[in-house]
Amino acid sequence: MCTTCRGSLSRRRFGQSLLAVTTFPACVAGGGETVVDPRMRLVVPPGPPRSVALTLDACGGGADMRVISLLLERSIPATIFVTALWLQANPSTLALLRARPDLFSLQNHGEHHVPPVLGQRRIYGLAVAGTLDAVRQEVDAGAAAVVAAGAPRPTWYRGATALYSEAALQAIEAAGFRIAAYSLNADRGASLPAASVAARVAAAVSGDIIIGHINQPHRQSGAGLAAGIAELHRAGAAFVTLDVLPVTKLDCRRGHGELVA
Repeated sequence: MCTTCRGSLSRRRFGQSLLAVTTFPACVAGGGETVVDPRMRLVVPPGPPRSVALTLDACGGGADMRVISLLLERSIPATIFVTALWLQANPSTLALLRARPDLFSLQNHGEHHVPPVLGQRRIYGLAVAGTLDAVRQEVDAGAAAVVAAGAPRPTWYRGATALYSEAALQAIEAAGFRIAAYSLNADRGASLPAASVAARVAAAVSGDIIIGHINQPHRQSGAGLAAGIAELHRAGAAFVTLDVLPVTKLDCRRGHGELVA
């Protein structure tokens, strides 16, 4: 934050002042196949309001209108990470999102929701990409699907499970995509009960990048996500998409997913 500025500083000018020094480097964790769990936060101006970024994954399956309808009704912006699978399965919901480009930024979650991890293993039950060529296919085809859906070419990528092999992460960044990490996990893959999800989201602090899911309409976590977002909105939080404010450098730690060799 700026500790020497005097007077008021607009959000736009604050962001512009930091863009020159905010970079998006690949994580360095010690080995090409090391699985890393990157985190990042928004760089927010001092003082109120509480500023947060809502990032929602649409991995596959359906569309959770409990969350989407709330965002539309209250004009709450969000960055939505879509797979090609989800786009193909949800054309009517896609039309709703595309009709409000002022609210929704559609970004790249891959072609088939394959974790960008090297080697032979599974993460949370998902078979990983295995090779850099397979990672590139997943990322490139995911971006192409967003463009084919009528949205601008995505600049952000979030891999399935949000875990990455170090070498894969570096290759993705070299291809021109920013890695969309997060600071607050709202629903742990849409697996948490509604009350827990609502409490997590409502407790977000300024600068948090929240990750949640909108592809599980029959799970109770979605009700909790909607409730938590509504509480943040009632409390006067400012919601932004990922391109509005600078973000911190990626902070990587070793992945802690349920890896099976």
